[in-house]
Amino acid sequence: MIPTRRTLLAALAAVGTLASLTACGGGSSSSSGSSSGGSGGTYAFWDPYPQFNASSAWGKLVTSCGTKAGVKLKRTAYDTTDLGNKALLAAQQGNAPDVMLVDNPVVSTLVEAGILNKTSDLGLDTKSIQKNIIGAGTLDGASYGVPIGANTLALYYNKKVLSAAGVDPASVKDWNSLTAALKKVKGAGKKGITFSAINTEEGSFQFLPWFWGAGGDLTKLDSAKGVAALSLWKQWVDAGYAPKDVLQNTQTTSWQEFATGTYAFGENGTWQLGNAEKAGFDYGIINIPGQNGGSAPVPTGGEFVTVPVQKDTGRYDVSKKIVTCLTNDANLLPTDTTLQYIAPTAAVQATQVKQNPKLKPWVDAVAAARGRTSGGLGTKYPTISQPMWTAVQAALSGGKSPQDALSTAQQSAQKG
Repeated sequence: MIPTRRTLLAALAAVGTLASLTACGGGSSSSSGSSSGGSGGTYAFWDPYPQFNASSAWGKLVTSCGTKAGVKLKRTAYDTTDLGNKALLAAQQGNAPDVMLVDNPVVSTLVEAGILNKTSDLGLDTKSIQKNIIGAGTLDGASYGVPIGANTLALYYNKKVLSAAGVDPASVKDWNSLTAALKKVKGAGKKGITFSAINTEEGSFQFLPWFWGAGGDLTKLDSAKGVAALSLWKQWVDAGYAPKDVLQNTQTTSWQEFATGTYAFGENGTWQLGNAEKAGFDYGIINIPGQNGGSAPVPTGGEFVTVPVQKDTGRYDVSKKIVTCLTNDANLLPTDTTLQYIAPTAAVQATQVKQNPKLKPWVDAVAAARGRTSGGLGTKYPTISQPMWTAVQAALSGGKSPQDALSTAQQSAQKG
């Protein structure tokens, strides 16, 4: 069914709210291509990886999956935001691509607009996919795509800075012990922790581990648990344990601060592993701690391979073969290695860790992760996220107390 214009406009607004990328692999440029699935032996495939050309490992895999399915697969790469918008418009025009790789928070928006097929209707097997990973693309108990991999957040730490301050990273088990470590680091003349609190989705993405780590509920932003999380960040900024420029920091600029070698900790993602190896100092990784211990739930990043609705349902058999090829274990390993993602299946995760033991903390972090749109939130998430990042800005800048900032945010979210 082609969605109505009213539904599409609402969906476009939701995609626009999620436009600021968080943990995804998409670049900033785009390449043009046909927006039609075409006919006969040509199938259209869209992805958010313009940084990978046809001669890259990813580009070659896409081509080979088309060949194995007996068709020519015409690939078009867009920047992630552009991809979501073009998907909605193409569906309105009745010429959506046959297969599409989309950022996981956008899946619910596309489903609500009536664009995506259920994996069960297509006969796609998702039993081996980690439940919390596929949960990011599941609505009302039905999944609408197969994850290509996942990424998330953890704390990178500088071994030299911690050692000089007399801090054992193994001692960081909860918020109190982390704050105590930051105090020691500052006392030793170094900088504490850097993160992104910018007024975009990146700010919400980075705040969520602390919010969820306190037991916060996104439908109750102003609960005591949510206030505790925002108060923690404000305490760090006020005490000088975190820089005031976290208010402007993207995840990239936050990483650049950590890479100077003067910070003890940096909250960042799986996708920075390559940069960590080039940073020039010994580093380690620990999971973000919950308020009272244990690993805090972290938001799931990554993309889903989806099959948009087509007028010619006879095309689905080939589309299923393409999706299966892109997401089988043999192909997930090199793909997730290239993207610096954690695979969505236990079998491939085990191989990843065997090949690179430094991935073990990330496998654990992904296991504790949850989708931003999970738990029935779906397209409600953007109407919650924006007030939340606005509250973070208000509190850290000193404009409002954490309680007042989150109370305002909750009122705004309820109107959304």
